[in-house]
Amino acid sequence: METHLLSIAVAIALLPLTGALIAGLVGKQIGRSATHWVTIILIGSAFLLSCYLFADMVLLGHPPEEGVIYNWVTTGAFKFDVAILLDRLSATMLFIVSFISFMVHIYTVGYMAEDPGYTRFFSYVSLFTFSMLILVLANNFLLLFFGWEGVGLVSYLLIGFWFKRESAVAGGLKAFIVNRVGDVGFVLAIAAVLTYFHSLDYQTVFSHVTSILGKTLPLLPGTSVSVITVICVLFFIGAMAKSAQIPLHVWLPESMEGPTPISALIHAATMVTAGIYMVARLSPLFEYSPAALSLVLMLGATTCLWMGFLAVVQQDIKRVIAYSTISQLGYMAVALGASAYDVAIFHLMTHAFFKALLFLAAGSVIIALHHEQDMRKMGGLASYMPITYLTFVIGALALAAVPPFAGFYSKDAIIEAVHLSTTPGAHYAYWCVLVGAFVTPLYIFRALFLTFHGKKRYESTVYESPWVVLVPLLALALPSLIAGGILIGPMLFATPRLLGASIFVLPQHDVLTALARDYHGAKLMALNATQTLPFWLALAGIVTAWLFNLGCPQWADSLKKRLSWLYKIMLANYGFDDFNQLVLVRGSRRIGEFFYKVSDLIMIDGVFVNGSGRLIRLFARRGRQIQTGYLYHYALIMLLGLTVFLGWFVLRV
Repeated sequence: METHLLSIAVAIALLPLTGALIAGLVGKQIGRSATHWVTIILIGSAFLLSCYLFADMVLLGHPPEEGVIYNWVTTGAFKFDVAILLDRLSATMLFIVSFISFMVHIYTVGYMAEDPGYTRFFSYVSLFTFSMLILVLANNFLLLFFGWEGVGLVSYLLIGFWFKRESAVAGGLKAFIVNRVGDVGFVLAIAAVLTYFHSLDYQTVFSHVTSILGKTLPLLPGTSVSVITVICVLFFIGAMAKSAQIPLHVWLPESMEGPTPISALIHAATMVTAGIYMVARLSPLFEYSPAALSLVLMLGATTCLWMGFLAVVQQDIKRVIAYSTISQLGYMAVALGASAYDVAIFHLMTHAFFKALLFLAAGSVIIALHHEQDMRKMGGLASYMPITYLTFVIGALALAAVPPFAGFYSKDAIIEAVHLSTTPGAHYAYWCVLVGAFVTPLYIFRALFLTFHGKKRYESTVYESPWVVLVPLLALALPSLIAGGILIGPMLFATPRLLGASIFVLPQHDVLTALARDYHGAKLMALNATQTLPFWLALAGIVTAWLFNLGCPQWADSLKKRLSWLYKIMLANYGFDDFNQLVLVRGSRRIGEFFYKVSDLIMIDGVFVNGSGRLIRLFARRGRQIQTGYLYHYALIMLLGLTVFLGWFVLRV
């Protein structure tokens, strides 16, 4: 370590790892209370240290630093180190991850109070945080991959935490397998980087990007594609799985099988943000591949709109928020594809606050209703749970992009950035995010009205959640309200911007400079919101949600009957799960059965193993027929043999 800042960064990563080891190895011995105090104090310390780094690196503009912890592998000309990169982007992510994890740790004390796997859960959550922090701090692709796989592994353990439930086991397996599909692209991308750059260090690769711009790879006979595009597309395939972009989004709704605290952590600050962070970190690569940027833009736009529609028809409160996460990740991908990387990270930050708030508020409702998650069995909770209701309203308004809540600033910036973008597919993406501005408040306020308003649809007595649950909600509500207005200027329009040189944008792709011409401050932006189309679309979404769920609920039933075919398609996730089950799962099983029958049973067992035995038996049987035991038979064979030999000898001479 060269400076105290790098030492602090290492400590931030090691503190949750220490908590995970203590909770996992001796948690049962020291007891529940000691376990949660140890892990909360350690992650709280990591959060305080991350605040110090954020202030020093981001607010005060300390230059980036790199440091090698130790040499991992040396082979031939290649040297791979466990080394960290501390710059404005990594410091920002450290702050987000540690803050959300700290809130989740505190919340878990109340939510998991009666669970027999209490200490094990704290161990997993701390380990999950450690893996994400390593991913963020890595200064090379190999250590990035270590953190990448770490969050994938622990997510499998957490989603399937209640392993006695068949649905939880299936959800964990689904998340694990889908992410392995994405990891194929990720590993191939790392291999391509090593092949063409002869290094896996970020700075070495970024400084030599222009040296491979003219190189191509044969794709099909007579066609080729640039190497930089291949690398970027392969990396984005990995990001598609981690950040749940179509068609690799199918695992994220299943993550709801895990306890609510981990749903908040996965959806707000860790696993699903890893893909967005990775693309932003690799902006020096993506900027030189317009084709890759276009792919990111169009897939993000498609995910944003069509997954938002699915949230409208969900009945499980956690699944509504889960599909909302997929949609919001689509918004972030759109910003990445428009080269507005700063806007993507800005929305990642604001989204972390209000999405964690929404999940934890939903968890508070679930606790009060004895783990009931179906919104059709809720209603009228606002008067019984006023603090939970207030925080859910704040989260909903932030998600719906109502000014001056945090989501308003980041989401409007994305819409305007893609409107100014010249990336191919930007026009399609603009209309997707614009329609999404109506769909988002429609589904989140539908959840709000069904849960907290209307008549009671339950019989149990309901009480407000304990303070150990409410304190994290209030702590998250504050940034969900004010963070957007505070950060939009420094993050997007200051000179230099808050993320500084961590983000690279080519001059011809710099949409934020054009966007800055119309920016005159956060307050004026909120006041002028009534002159923008997204504001009125958001208001229309809220009003529509009220009409169909409280004002005239019979309209919803009538529409559902009239469009029953569409409703069934949406409930079936547009057929993605059925396609995967029929084509990929059953198809691969049938291919396996075919090779088992042909290769294993017929070729290996039938021909090589049993066939060789039958051939030996055949020769033995024929041999026994020759060995008669009669002397004159042997004499005749000897004479015939001698005759053949003499004939051959005479002819030869």
